[in-house]
Amino acid sequence: MITGALKSQVDKIWDTFWSGGISNPISVIEQFTYLLFMRQLDERQASNDFQRNLGVDPSTADIFDENHQHLRWRNLMDISDGTARRKVIVEEVFPFLRELGGEGFARHMRNASFGIENPATLISVMKQVNDLKFANKDIAGDLYEYMLSKLSTSGTNGQFRTTSHIIDLMVELMRPSPSHRVIDPACGTAGFLISASEWTRHHHGDELLDARIRTQYNESGLTGCDFDSTMVRIAAMNMYMHGFEDPNISYRDSLQQVPHEDQEAYDIVLANPPFAGSIDESSMDPALSNLVSSKKTELLFVARFLTLLKPGGRAAVIVPEGVLFGSTKAHKQIRKHLLDDQRLDAVIKLPSGAFKPYSGVSTAILCFTRTDRGSTDEVWFYDVTADGYSLDDKRTPLLDAHLLGPTPTVRPRDPEVADDNPDAATLTAEQHESNNLPDVLTRWQERTGAERDRTRTEQSFTVPAEEIREADYDLSMNRYKEIIFDAEDTRDPREIIAEIREIDAEIAAELSKLEAMLQEAK
Repeated sequence: MITGALKSQVDKIWDTFWSGGISNPISVIEQFTYLLFMRQLDERQASNDFQRNLGVDPSTADIFDENHQHLRWRNLMDISDGTARRKVIVEEVFPFLRELGGEGFARHMRNASFGIENPATLISVMKQVNDLKFANKDIAGDLYEYMLSKLSTSGTNGQFRTTSHIIDLMVELMRPSPSHRVIDPACGTAGFLISASEWTRHHHGDELLDARIRTQYNESGLTGCDFDSTMVRIAAMNMYMHGFEDPNISYRDSLQQVPHEDQEAYDIVLANPPFAGSIDESSMDPALSNLVSSKKTELLFVARFLTLLKPGGRAAVIVPEGVLFGSTKAHKQIRKHLLDDQRLDAVIKLPSGAFKPYSGVSTAILCFTRTDRGSTDEVWFYDVTADGYSLDDKRTPLLDAHLLGPTPTVRPRDPEVADDNPDAATLTAEQHESNNLPDVLTRWQERTGAERDRTRTEQSFTVPAEEIREADYDLSMNRYKEIIFDAEDTRDPREIIAEIREIDAEIAAELSKLEAMLQEAK
């Protein structure tokens, strides 16, 4: 999430684009991303050079050979003439970018074009991008998120980017490994995929030292697709910067028929699909109709997740709260299928402000496992009332940065120190009131144990599947949560009436005295 000084810097860059004649916000995002990508490529090469100077083999392949050093960001910045700099970028840098990585990445970059025509604007924007300081693993996604907030049309068709702390929570719930195939069928800027890769590398780094496992993981471990071509290109660049030279990102509407090789092929689905949209039945995959009779995208995507998962595969996905309690036949149909035919593991209710400033829509995380034979025993519910940020449009952090997210630490991580991993922190009761996410993870691990002994008045508890069936498959937490009202001692109303009469008598007596004084004064 972009806040503070970085937000101000981004605002200034936006204004520079605008004054330079680039007023289409999506064009701003795309051109901004190209420049950021160029800078990050240089930084990755600089990291390789640093490792080599220390006598260590670089962990990634070089970007720039001796014949292309002049195309590095730092060397472009040395070209003071805007016209000359633009000429190099258009005629040499962009052809170079189109040749990076594998065939898939090249395909996404094929139509990439540089759209900053004004040399003065180019000089100004590049200087401002050069001055940006950030340590976010998905800065492209955060930039897109913030840019969307400036659009009057932001959120059309439910396209809201998931913030990084919610993404990280969902990845922690699923705990991917190098042997898992992970897919996000509405990937946007690839935030879920990047978080999954970071988690896997942190927790399974030793396994990835094996060349065979690493190659397999890089080729097929992470898959994303989206129906927005700009987002597909940004996602591909984002993945490339995280070590995937031929990212498995596709331009595709996931509600249409998917390739045969993607059917029942994945171990984990992580997604926040578009809400509140509808689809033309003629373009919809007929296989989805077997699971739910609806044209609503939020229901069809749940069906799609199930068709992508192999038996035993798991999902953590965001849905609008209406999916949990909607009374239509289709709503009940998909909930019944999850509960009776698959295994519904959890319903994690998110605060209504989780997607502000774009929308105040209430959402929840659904966690389920494809079994094709049922096996739901009890469903775990958790009511997240605080995610670490204020629930207004500003979304101000409520705690220090290292105490935010699902895995707080005792101190901030030092970005200058390789493999700096501060110890985990346990939040105090007061800090928990500001950030529930670590508690979600802790109690998730106990959902089949101690959590079953929790009362319905607690923040989390379990509900037997049979009780949910009797409630017409209603999955809204409020249906099962018990609220205790504290009894308060109240006074006898007759005592209060007597006191009022005494006060009235005193007022009347004082008014009589005042009236007499006025008479004497005449």
